[in-house]
Amino acid sequence: MNVGVCYAEADRQLWLRLEVPDGSTVQQAIELSGVLKRYPNIDLETQKVGIFGKFAKLDTPVKEGDRVEIYRKITADPQQVQRRRVDV
Repeated sequence: MNVGVCYAEADRQLWLRLEVPDGSTVQQAIELSGVLKRYPNIDLETQKVGIFGKFAKLDTPVKEGDRVEIYRKITADPQQVQRRRVDV
């Protein structure tokens, strides 16, 4: 089955399409994609993941066409960023 795996850092993003066996989980799709080797700073124990913008657990089965996303920690409060822009 065909799925996508996405990960973005502040200055670059990665979106990989790959074929995974039927019954694969979110974690298996991420591991098969090779993204963990490209970005060794990803820690699936602490970072959240999702499918099409909705949080999912690592053991959630993926379906044909799903986009698995690995989320980074927020480093700035979006409301504070907005206030800084207004103050400038």
